[in-house]
Amino acid sequence: MLKQTSSPSIVERVAAVDWDNVYASLDRQGWAVLPGLLSGGECEATSALYGPGETFRGHVVMARHGFGQGEYRYFAYPLPVLVGQLRSALYPQLVPVANAWHERMGMDVRFPAEHAEFLERCHKAGQARATPLLLKYGPGDYNCLHQDLYGEHVFPLQVAVLLSSPGKDFDGGEFVLTEQRPRMQSRASVVPLAKGDAVIFAVNSRPHRGSRGDYRVKLRHGVSMVRSGKRHTLGVIFHDAA
Repeated sequence: MLKQTSSPSIVERVAAVDWDNVYASLDRQGWAVLPGLLSGGECEATSALYGPGETFRGHVVMARHGFGQGEYRYFAYPLPVLVGQLRSALYPQLVPVANAWHERMGMDVRFPAEHAEFLERCHKAGQARATPLLLKYGPGDYNCLHQDLYGEHVFPLQVAVLLSSPGKDFDGGEFVLTEQRPRMQSRASVVPLAKGDAVIFAVNSRPHRGSRGDYRVKLRHGVSMVRSGKRHTLGVIFHDAA
C-alpha cells in the first residue's frame, strides 16, 4: 500500500499510503495493515527506549491486573519525535472514517480535522495523560482481549506497530481481533504482521451493513501467547487518558 521513495519521512510515508484501499478494508473487516510503515532501524530504536526514565509516565505489569502476562509503559509528554509524528500524521487520514462511522451508528460526536484540536477537547474534559505506549512480551506472555477507552472522549480507531520480527525475534504472539455481532457468536481474526508493519483497527465499535441497514458490532483486540523470544509493539492511541 506504500509507494517506494528514497528515505521518506513519516509524514511522506503516511501520505503515500493507498488510503482508499485502507478505508475499504476498515469498512469491510474493521482493520487494515500498512506494510513497512517503520524501517528496521526505527523499530529497533523505538524498542530500545523501553525501560525506566522520564520518557515514560507509567509502568504496567499485566499479571497484577488480570490483563495477561507481559508489561508495558505509557509514554510521557513530550512524546518521542517519531511517536508524535505518527500520531499527528495518521489522525487526519482517519478522521473521515471516524466521522462516517459515527454517522452510520447514529452517534452525535464528530471529530475535528487536526489532532491538536481533538486533544484540546480531551484535555478540557480531564483526559490529559498521554496514551501511546510501548509493550514488551517474553516467553509465555500474552495480552487478554480488551479495549483501550480511557475516558468519555474516544477516537474510534487506533494503531499498533510491530517492532520485532516474527520467526526471528519471537515465535507465536499473533495480533488477534474478535468481533461480536448481535445474536451471533464472536468471529476472530489473526492479523498477519511483519516487523515495521502497522495495523489500524477499531477501538470499540464499528458499523456493519446488514440487510436492514447499519448496526453496531463490538471489537476487542489482544495478543496470543509468545512461545519464544521477545516481542515489542508500539501502540498509538489518539485520545488521552483521564
